[in-house]
Amino acid sequence: MATQSRSSKSNAKAGATKVKSGAKQAKSGAKQAANAEKHQTQSVAAVAVDIPVGAVLTLTDRVSELVEPFTGRDTAERKIRAYRAELRRSLKRTERRGATARRKAATEARKTRNRVEREARRRQRKVETTLKRNRSEVEERVRKVTDQLASLR
Repeated sequence: MATQSRSSKSNAKAGATKVKSGAKQAKSGAKQAANAEKHQTQSVAAVAVDIPVGAVLTLTDRVSELVEPFTGRDTAERKIRAYRAELRRSLKRTERRGATARRKAATEARKTRNRVEREARRRQRKVETTLKRNRSEVEERVRKVTDQLASLR
């Protein structure tokens, strides 16, 4: 029996050790979860700070790029000449587009006017032809009636 109690004790001890190690694992897991939360919070805080700082730096770079050409007289004059040339090119391009649009509109209007005039002339000829034919028919009928009346007298 001594052997049994010894093995019972060792089993009990082993079970207690397992319980202790399980508790340690749970405690370790809780620590890891807490650390993960801590790191995530730090990461979010870092992003919250990094975005405005990055925006300020980007703005500073852009302002520097805009101001830099005008720091010296020569570079400022060069930049102004470049702006004038670009403006001139843009103005010429706009003028060409306007002229092209105007010519197209005038051509289209001319075509439409010619088409309408042609149709009007065609209808006028048709009306005049119909009028002449009807007039001739009426005159012929009047002459026949007049002849019949004259033969009756």
